[in-house]
Amino acid sequence: MGAREAGLPAVVPAVGLPSRVTIWEVGARDGLQNEQAVVPVEVKLEFLDRLAAAGLGVLEATSFVHPRWVPQLADAEDLLARLRQADGVRYPVLVPNERGLDRALAAGVRHVAIFGSATETFAKRNLNRTLDEQYAMFEPVVARARAEGLDVRAYVSMCFGDPWEGPVDPTRVAAVGKRLMDLGCSQLSLGDTIGVATPGQVEAVLGQVAAAGVGVDAVAVHFHDTYGQALSNTLAALRLGVTTVDSSAGGLGGCPYAESATGNLATEDLVWMLDGLGVETGVDLDKLADTSAWMAERLGRPSPSRVVRALRG
Repeated sequence: MGAREAGLPAVVPAVGLPSRVTIWEVGARDGLQNEQAVVPVEVKLEFLDRLAAAGLGVLEATSFVHPRWVPQLADAEDLLARLRQADGVRYPVLVPNERGLDRALAAGVRHVAIFGSATETFAKRNLNRTLDEQYAMFEPVVARARAEGLDVRAYVSMCFGDPWEGPVDPTRVAAVGKRLMDLGCSQLSLGDTIGVATPGQVEAVLGQVAAAGVGVDAVAVHFHDTYGQALSNTLAALRLGVTTVDSSAGGLGGCPYAESATGNLATEDLVWMLDGLGVETGVDLDKLADTSAWMAERLGRPSPSRVVRALRG
């Protein structure tokens, strides 16, 4: 039997896991933002169309950061103007500040995300703000977005380790997350930006976040796979009640402000695990693997996803 015919895992449900998980697909934004060669907008649009056709219900489409900082996403307005939004699919975008929100509103976006930091050094490098100053920058963004009826997600970077500061205190992550949620955000995504977390750390951070008053139903996790721990960390989070997981088709991605950050958790690898556990995602793994193999061809290199390599050679 070839790999294609063997492309479904045995289903053996495990106790204590959610019945369904929402996958927050970040491939078109976080996955592509660090590519050195500019990906044509036509390719990005087809990528998003293919991801929607594979059954993904949340597709982070782009970011309204200044083009000087992330040239790959300088086509944000053009992409959104030409995007054919699939029924029932959300297309959130990142907004770093009020100017970014202005651009998002002008483009008719209904779901936005802000991105904060759990550490002082990364806040200064990524936001040009101190840890405390970031809240003053985000407050008017969230207030205006909510007043316009938009949903707002809050990302927190460096929740487990920072390349300049080392391991991050879980109580600090919880304090940052709580302040962002108190601004009016509806969901908190905890990021392992450099991929150093282990399952015990995940339990500790989620425990402190819960103790700070942020319900697990409002928490998402965002793991990078630098040390091969993204799936085990995700499973630890699911066992604690998390039901939203960020991932990137084909394992694309990194962070332009953290050189040690490698690719995100591959969506195919996540779906394979969840399918095997009997956890519903609504995603067609075969179509998704085809999509990532297609994108890998356009980027001129093999997909880093283990499942894509296994299913598509």
